[in-house]
Amino acid sequence: MRKYFILLILLLAPSLFAQDMKSLYQRADSFGERYTNKFYYGVSDIAPTDEPATFWYVTRTPRGQEFLVINPELQSVTAAFDHEQLAAALTKETDKDTEAYKLPFRKISFQKADNKMYFSIGKDNYTCNLTDYTLTKQTEPESPPYYWGTVYKEDAKQKVTSPDNKKEAFIREGNLWVTDLETGKSTKISNKGSVYEYYSSNIYWSPNSKMIACCRYSPVPTRKLLMISSSPKDQLQPTTEEYDYVKPGDPLPIRRPVLFLLDENKSIECEVPEVDKQYNLSNIRWDEQNRFFTFDFNKRGHQQYIVYAVDAPSGKLRTMIHEESPTFIYYSRLEKRWLPQSDEVLWISERDGWRHIYLYDVLTGNVKKQLTKGEWVAKSIVRVDEKNNTVLFKACGMDKGEDPYLEKLYSLNIKNGKITPLTPENANHSITFSKDYQYMADYYSRVDMAPVFVIRSVKTGKVVYKPEQQPDVSKTVEAGWRMPEVFSAKGRDGQTDIWGIIMRPPNYDPAKKYPVVEYIYAGPHDSHVPKSFSIWHWSIELTELGFITVIIDGMGTANRSKAFHDVCWKNLKDAGFPDRIIWLKAAANRYPEMDIERMGIYGCSAGGQSSTGALLFHPEFYKVGVSACGCQDNRMDKIWWNEQWMGYPVGKEYEECSNVVNAHKLQGKLMLILGELDNNVDPSSTLQVVDELIKHNKEFEFVMLPGERHTMGGKYGERKRRDFLIKHLMGMDAPEWNK
Repeated sequence: MRKYFILLILLLAPSLFAQDMKSLYQRADSFGERYTNKFYYGVSDIAPTDEPATFWYVTRTPRGQEFLVINPELQSVTAAFDHEQLAAALTKETDKDTEAYKLPFRKISFQKADNKMYFSIGKDNYTCNLTDYTLTKQTEPESPPYYWGTVYKEDAKQKVTSPDNKKEAFIREGNLWVTDLETGKSTKISNKGSVYEYYSSNIYWSPNSKMIACCRYSPVPTRKLLMISSSPKDQLQPTTEEYDYVKPGDPLPIRRPVLFLLDENKSIECEVPEVDKQYNLSNIRWDEQNRFFTFDFNKRGHQQYIVYAVDAPSGKLRTMIHEESPTFIYYSRLEKRWLPQSDEVLWISERDGWRHIYLYDVLTGNVKKQLTKGEWVAKSIVRVDEKNNTVLFKACGMDKGEDPYLEKLYSLNIKNGKITPLTPENANHSITFSKDYQYMADYYSRVDMAPVFVIRSVKTGKVVYKPEQQPDVSKTVEAGWRMPEVFSAKGRDGQTDIWGIIMRPPNYDPAKKYPVVEYIYAGPHDSHVPKSFSIWHWSIELTELGFITVIIDGMGTANRSKAFHDVCWKNLKDAGFPDRIIWLKAAANRYPEMDIERMGIYGCSAGGQSSTGALLFHPEFYKVGVSACGCQDNRMDKIWWNEQWMGYPVGKEYEECSNVVNAHKLQGKLMLILGELDNNVDPSSTLQVVDELIKHNKEFEFVMLPGERHTMGGKYGERKRRDFLIKHLMGMDAPEWNK
């Protein structure tokens, strides 16, 4: 009898396991409902009202989503409006039941003088009269979907009015014209324009309306991205789509600045050195006293960035700011703030190896002084008060011993260089300023510390009001949610701290062994490990299935030293893997329950490139990978991202970093996920990996999602990723979904 009972159990075990695994999937799918909805009194979508000192924000309470107004001067938190009345008004207006504490919008604005509030639901913009809660609706016209890569040829026909409102400038048949608005007479100002090289419709008047700065623009043919929509929603037959898509090495348009002196009917072409080697020439700006205009010259290859000034009326070109690097200049993070009253400009640079603020003399082009210095990062300038010679700026890493990525706010005295910390707590500080900049709402936290909500004085940083009702995570913890752990270990150089987080299953048992999955996004344009408190983080839902998951920032990412960042230069395949592997080994040494012999990884976009690369370049460590919409070959992807890190001209490094070229090295288990209509990363980038894997008779899985664009995979892709990780890291079969 016992023998038959054991046999029955063995026969039933697979179905019993499938049922149990399906329940774990359901737990992962219901993560938000079970945990996020039990986090009460957190703050989101906070913004200033149109009155001084006050802010509105959204919070979740036991009864639902509420909009509140906080006033530090009155030491009060009150309802922003009557939720019940507004819900009743919306129910009547839309003929759909609307719940008072589940309103279908998250952002509002006020016009207190008229006692009105504004919000949007889809394409409908509403005005609510807060006296009687009557609603007025205005529907926005249908607009074409935004596409990030559109190349705007500078030949628009719009007219640009002079500051004195007496003239209009415009482009006609490639040349610059000016119309006298009093007489209606139009005069042709330039003569060199043509269909092939025309004057730009980006026209910049001098403040005195006597001069114009403009560029002669030489367009080039633009590469197109062609795609087939196999399963359109509105017809049976496939359709095609076409997008502008400039790739590394492609030709770029050339802009040549020209100064027009209207009273003298004269034009002066600026002789910009190596003008034909520009990546971009932009940010034309006139001096308020009509003495000069400036523009930024970003040399192709991103190793030289110059701010030029053109003196008026001579047209003489001079260098105001010069940046040069043997690796790359991270040009999209360069920042300048003009100080017109003192003929100075604030400039953020990494020239001493760390990102800091410098003060320049705009007339001589000399650095007057370096305002911040040290082994920490001045992230951004928030506000300049020229009258009081103060600068508000965000920085990270100034307080030694803390996580160097935590962002805090500081005040800088331009005259004496004194720096005053305004948000000193060991946390990541999210700051919102009141309309008059007298107060700031500070919502600070860490991934391993629940948030605190206070209002501070901008001048001193002193807490002037702390609401009694603070964010409460207790119900979430009671429901089984586990707070992530912050973990750091030395990187490849044995000196630099590498930071990441560890997330464990809700029923975690340190006596057990758990496979480990890393979510990776190693794009050099930022750092990516979350620093603020949140119930949800990438990959945390996988913990419900019995994985330990991690997120790590290795070398090659931003927000540390220039040397830390430079690791990525012409070397995107590195992706910080030497640091990640050392970090994971250190974590597993401290926590033996982390079974890194069963190591998985997944990511999307740049993370898709890295997750594939993990298996190709580090097969001894990473055994299973899932790659979604990956930039698998940097020659196939968009120009701006790839030339920034991989350099120009396109060299052998592109090939060395290519997952297509190195596809034959695959040893582990790989799944590739692709959106058929991805207009961010060319879908051919992944398909060429597929082609190479087939050529080399490699075993892998490929999931193509019809109609999807740049995606992690959506609901179906998420389920396929879970199935794949469970099969290859746990040795278990996924549920029988077709049943």
